[in-house]
Amino acid sequence: MTMAKKLALRFDSIGLREKLLFSMLAAILFISITIALVSRYILVSSLTHELEMRGFAIAHSVAERGGSYLLDNDVPKLLTLIFDEARLRQRKNLVAYIFIEDQNGNILAHTLTQKLPDTLRGNSLPKDKHDSIKRLELDGQDVYDLAAAINEGLYRIGTVHVGLNKSHIDSLVGKLRVAFLGFISAVVLITMFLSSWLSKYITKPISDLTRLSDEISRGNFDIPHHLVPDEDWDTSRCPAFTNTDLPCWHFDQSRSGEKPGEAHRKCADCAFYRKHAQGDEVIQLGDSFRNMVWSIKLYRRRLRESEEKYRSLFDSGPDPIFVVECESGIIRDANPRTMELYEYTMEELIGMRFLQLGPEHNEGCLEYFTEGGGGCVYFPKLLHYKKGGEPFFVNMHACPISYRGRHAIIIAVTDITELIEKDAQLIQAGKMKSLGEMSAGVAHEVNQPLNAIKMGSEFLSMMQEEGVEVPREDFLQVVKEISTQVDRAAEIINTLRSFGRKSDLIEERVNLNQTVNAVLSILRRQFELDNIRFTLDLHDDLPPILAHSNRLQQVIFNLITNARDALNDKSSPADGTENRRIMIRTGVKDNTVSIEVEDTGSGIDEKDKPKIFEPFFTTKEAGQGMGLGLAISYGIVRDYGGIIRIDSQRDKGTVFHMEFPAANTRGETKA
Repeated sequence: MTMAKKLALRFDSIGLREKLLFSMLAAILFISITIALVSRYILVSSLTHELEMRGFAIAHSVAERGGSYLLDNDVPKLLTLIFDEARLRQRKNLVAYIFIEDQNGNILAHTLTQKLPDTLRGNSLPKDKHDSIKRLELDGQDVYDLAAAINEGLYRIGTVHVGLNKSHIDSLVGKLRVAFLGFISAVVLITMFLSSWLSKYITKPISDLTRLSDEISRGNFDIPHHLVPDEDWDTSRCPAFTNTDLPCWHFDQSRSGEKPGEAHRKCADCAFYRKHAQGDEVIQLGDSFRNMVWSIKLYRRRLRESEEKYRSLFDSGPDPIFVVECESGIIRDANPRTMELYEYTMEELIGMRFLQLGPEHNEGCLEYFTEGGGGCVYFPKLLHYKKGGEPFFVNMHACPISYRGRHAIIIAVTDITELIEKDAQLIQAGKMKSLGEMSAGVAHEVNQPLNAIKMGSEFLSMMQEEGVEVPREDFLQVVKEISTQVDRAAEIINTLRSFGRKSDLIEERVNLNQTVNAVLSILRRQFELDNIRFTLDLHDDLPPILAHSNRLQQVIFNLITNARDALNDKSSPADGTENRRIMIRTGVKDNTVSIEVEDTGSGIDEKDKPKIFEPFFTTKEAGQGMGLGLAISYGIVRDYGGIIRIDSQRDKGTVFHMEFPAANTRGETKA
């Protein structure tokens, strides 16, 4: 762990007062040190520069005044001059030496009491410069040697050197450093005192609020609030607390911006709600905390009553209700009605996987919500099983909820087994009626293979009676034709048996092309006798759908017979076949299988379109049948997740367009 992380952890572990104290102290200290360093840099730089300028001023003064002495080679006056300049005022502490040399580098005069050291000859002045500065050493002490040219007209006749004591400059800088250190120390002490006083003033009320919060988190809402002297928790004074149906003005109606009604006008000056009119932020925080506690008490009471009310509704519901955890699919709660319908005990239901009650369909419900589906969803006509394995049909309503902090769904189940049986009886009655209507066509269809069989058998019998030997090739051809016609008759009978038997709701993989051909094998001949022709456009590679072939045959049969009635309303068999056609198309697009049944009949009036799927709506005259066909068809299509669209114009025919999801889009593996 790095030092920064250790310091951060250490800082997080201390109290708020220490954090405030440390933060304010660090901020003031940082600012003070920054100001001190910047000021010191500016002042030290200015002081050093000023001393250098003073040294150059001495050098230039000597150069100007000593030029004539240098020309006259008057060394005594040069000595007097440089000694006077070195001892003037406070210069004796600053100026270490002054010496003059001629243009050949010979020393003419100096202020030292000893021979001029060679180390001081290191600052030679170039010909193109008038002055120069260089750091040199004199008797183990650092000095700044400032050289200035002595000119006479345009010619340099000598050089004057002034040495400044670096130790003297450093002592002046040291005095500045001590002054700034004292300033920073005073600032730190004052900051510590003020920070300690302010942090104590701020953190004490917050400590009291923390103590109150701990008590409230344990459920103690009656603890006195010491931040406010006139604290009163007498809940009987508030009508909204004693009567949860009565709204609280400050916590309910105030959010809508409405004024309180006449019955609640007396609550406008609430004895519990504080408006933060006076006091600093800490006092206002205490008032806000008080208001929060009161609202928690109020809504806690309301929540408890609401939970009791809805728990009673949950337990007394007439239909089974489950609470299922989405991720695991486990039943977490159930009402007593579930035990009656499913015949499990409550101990067996709680902890059971919801899929066990309906393995074929419940998985789709759970997947919808685990994959991000929102809102309530309706799942009609699903197959569930009781404890002993007895199946029954249900409708399910599922809605997402939060249960004990987890994503769950609440599922209401309605037993519709009796309704399904009645629906099946109604469909079966419609089938029997349809078989009666098909009897003439069926008889003709069966008659054809029977006639062929009879002709073949009579031919063989006659050849046998007359003693005529039948060639082997002809004999095999007659026998093969008889076998083919037997198969054709058996296929017609099997189709009738399949169409006429009572259907169930167990889904299977169905190819719509096969369903269309099965219906046409029964109806085609009968319709052709009425001069009605079929035009087929069936997709070659049609994927299967999940449905029931027998029930889909009923749908297609209903649509075709309705098309026949529409054709008969517009024309008669004597009008020919040109305007008496029924077109059937199948196709697939984007995992959706479609089928269309189109006719060239009379069409549907606009005023009748909204009502054509009502169970007993019909435009036929009395005695010509009821309008149950389309209603049954619509219900069957919807059961398999399909939809029906209608495009119809008066005297231009009708198109019934149906779409079904392909089997692979409903949890099945595509074949």
